[in-house]
Amino acid sequence: MRYLSLCMLLLLWSCQKSAPKKAVENPQTIAAPQLTLTQAEKLIQLPVHCINVEYPNKLNQVIGGNDDLQSPKALHPAFYGCFDWHSSVHGHWSLVSLVKQFPEIKNAAKVKRMLLNNISKENIETEVAYFHGKHNKGYERTYGWAWLLKLAEELHTWEDDTARILEKNLQPLTDLIVQKYIDFLPKLNYPIRVGEHTNTAFGLTFAWDYANTVGHQKLKLLIEKRAKEFYLEDANCPITWEPSGYDFLSPCLQEAAIMKRVLSKKAFVEWFEAFLPALRQQDYQLAVGEVSDRTDGKLVHLDGVNFSRAWCLYTIVKDMPAYAHLKNIANEHINYSLPNLVGDSYEGGHWLGSFAIYALNTSTHD
Repeated sequence: MRYLSLCMLLLLWSCQKSAPKKAVENPQTIAAPQLTLTQAEKLIQLPVHCINVEYPNKLNQVIGGNDDLQSPKALHPAFYGCFDWHSSVHGHWSLVSLVKQFPEIKNAAKVKRMLLNNISKENIETEVAYFHGKHNKGYERTYGWAWLLKLAEELHTWEDDTARILEKNLQPLTDLIVQKYIDFLPKLNYPIRVGEHTNTAFGLTFAWDYANTVGHQKLKLLIEKRAKEFYLEDANCPITWEPSGYDFLSPCLQEAAIMKRVLSKKAFVEWFEAFLPALRQQDYQLAVGEVSDRTDGKLVHLDGVNFSRAWCLYTIVKDMPAYAHLKNIANEHINYSLPNLVGDSYEGGHWLGSFAIYALNTSTHD
């Protein structure tokens, strides 16, 4: 009896061993989102309707005395709208990006006038003076700094007479932010890995883009050095822990995005396989960040994580055919959140349009 049972077990094992493995089915292709003129004309309304709206406003400043108790417009005559300083900065970036890509967009002349009025020589001088204040030298470090340099980069690459005026007016603040990066990064002993504003990888990414575009070698080399020191030994990033409840950035994917910039292709492939090994699997899944209440300003951050995950994934898969399947995930993330951007009660209107535009821009940069 025991002999018969043993034979049956051996036969079953042999069948299982010889049976062909079930092929992994290719996931259904998800349509890639496109930034069309029609879409751009919807998205441009978000910054147009907020960059000159002073209240409500979140100043995020340290009060050092009565002189600091001024209106947002008095303190920040260039970037006082859109609820907070950094949202105003990337609201202005959104206007530049869309008019640059679609010169025929409705009210383009009006948008240019708005930009020239806000980013004036005098207004930028006041903005620079604010950063020199005793109590706010670290103001907007490094999220707002990063978006300021992204705005400067967009102006630099816009072949238009208006852009030359704006770039020149902004230059003193651009130079100040560059110097702040150069002064700060050597002091930062440990990277900040959260999924919100202070994430170090995000701050390094946009600053590297600016430095690479304009040829600022000192800043670029410093960012490359610090990114490698911060992240080169990282492995097995716990992406299954993401997202946290208020995340609008992915700590794992944002780190991979800066490393894709600073490493050679060969070095990045080796690093990435150890950092996020599961993403090599053709059937890899990454669920979108689900928003339960779009009238809640913090919970709606998860629409932001969908857009920022997408732009990181598009960056990662470029020139890496073994990871092309991740484009599907990026497309899915954008398509989940994009239809919800415009609405009377939507709490992300002052900032999420910029995230959507940047994600859509990145999706076309193959």
